[in-house]
Amino acid sequence: MAKFVPMKVLVADKISPKGVAYLRQQPGFDVVEAYGATPEKLLELVKDVHAIAVRSETKITAEVFAAAPLLKVVGRAGVGVDNVDVEAATERGVIVMNTPSGNTIATAELTFTHILCGARPVPQAAASMRAGQWDRKSFSGSELFRKTLGIVGLGRIGSEVAKRAQAFGMRVLAYDPYLAPSRAKAMQVEAVTLDELLAQSDYITVHMPLTDATQYLIDEAALAKCKKGVRLFNCARGGIIKETALLAALKSGQVAAAGLDVYEDEPLAKESEFRALPTVVLTPHLGASTAEAQDAVGLEIAEQITDVLAGGIIRNAVNMPSMDAAALKILGPYLALGDKLGTLVQQVAPAQVASLRITYWGKMVDLDANAVTRSIQRGWLRRISGESVNFVNAPVALQRLGVQLEVVKSTDETDYTELIAVEATAGDGSVHSAMGTLIGKAGAPRLVELNGRGVEAEAQGKLLIIENHDEPGMIGYVGTLLGKDKVNIANMSLSRQQPGETALMVINLDSEPSAAARKELKSHPAIKLAKFVQL
Repeated sequence: MAKFVPMKVLVADKISPKGVAYLRQQPGFDVVEAYGATPEKLLELVKDVHAIAVRSETKITAEVFAAAPLLKVVGRAGVGVDNVDVEAATERGVIVMNTPSGNTIATAELTFTHILCGARPVPQAAASMRAGQWDRKSFSGSELFRKTLGIVGLGRIGSEVAKRAQAFGMRVLAYDPYLAPSRAKAMQVEAVTLDELLAQSDYITVHMPLTDATQYLIDEAALAKCKKGVRLFNCARGGIIKETALLAALKSGQVAAAGLDVYEDEPLAKESEFRALPTVVLTPHLGASTAEAQDAVGLEIAEQITDVLAGGIIRNAVNMPSMDAAALKILGPYLALGDKLGTLVQQVAPAQVASLRITYWGKMVDLDANAVTRSIQRGWLRRISGESVNFVNAPVALQRLGVQLEVVKSTDETDYTELIAVEATAGDGSVHSAMGTLIGKAGAPRLVELNGRGVEAEAQGKLLIIENHDEPGMIGYVGTLLGKDKVNIANMSLSRQQPGETALMVINLDSEPSAAARKELKSHPAIKLAKFVQL
């Protein structure tokens, strides 16, 4: 084992005792357990720490990072990193790691427990027995056999729920806009649209990350499309199901029963109307609360922290790839470029694609491109799979969606010494692509081609991409509209292939245009595409 420089590890939240014991066994480690520390106390504790281990209680903010000059790594014993300012960590070169797979089975089993309680009111019947009653008539249930379960989001946990539903003889429908039909067929589930799932399902469970696209995915309009008497479950993230809409639907009978483990605001308010509804089973965010899951994630994060402090391998990092420090120094700029290109192409391509093709020119032909490839995959998946995806599990997550990957190293001549291209092919054969390079000594990522047209734009921040019929006045129109919307233009790149055909604008912005401004852009008769992209 490598010789350790004395390292201080702060365990800020209670992780498994096995994890704490593992850290204490490491030579040169000073392990401090400080559970429930106030934000002020935390700022004092981190002044000389090299690593912090947390669960979900302690907030590791930008202020904490600023107060911890020696900090190298923050380890989250669990999946979500909502309580860690990942951007601030990245700016200061701090690795943020999670344990994405440790709670999969625990959460899937809890979900199915809720589904069973939605079919058979066991908690309610148990409560009546404790009250001294013998009431069989009030607690009649229904069978899962031959019923239809709709799974919204067929990732790791959704897939495990599907297996359990099939074992109960249920028909399983799945809505996942990024799931390839071939993957659904292999799992023996029916891939459908969200409207089809809502209309046909007797039971519905959600398993998606909370993003701008999934917030309130199940709202009043969605619930109105469901069968009367549908049963609804959420053990993923609060906010995917709109709570006010669910309350109204439960009261009207449109939703017969619900099971919730997560909420828009946690802890759930004491006065919440959900607590008074007999048709709702509530649990206090117990998804990962099994002895097996907690032991697994606690020990796993302790091992990962030890590896980083020992100068070894980085695993399950959400803001950088798995590699040693020497390789990271060389590949760092390429990783940033790859991540930007991946998320850019994902946002301009259709939701469902059949394949990704990554092509490298220049130094990357001779270097090990695996980490950069994973960075591109991670960038692609970031807005799809949320915080659970990292540089380790990105290839598996992409395979789970049924997306084929091809990596090419080219020795053909180009106009740039360093070049990376990402091409996404949709099911209809259309190709959506971006090329980027590194500029300057710092290796800043630069976008040089988009959908086959040459451009010159910074590959970072906020971009507005416009395709329009090439006609006089369009630049002035766009600039005036953004000016009225109080949106400042940092840079504008223009491109066209032939006069009078389709032109392309790539505009770097200081802030996001309003919904009204974007709607007005899209309504202009000469504009074919107006897409806001966040890198």
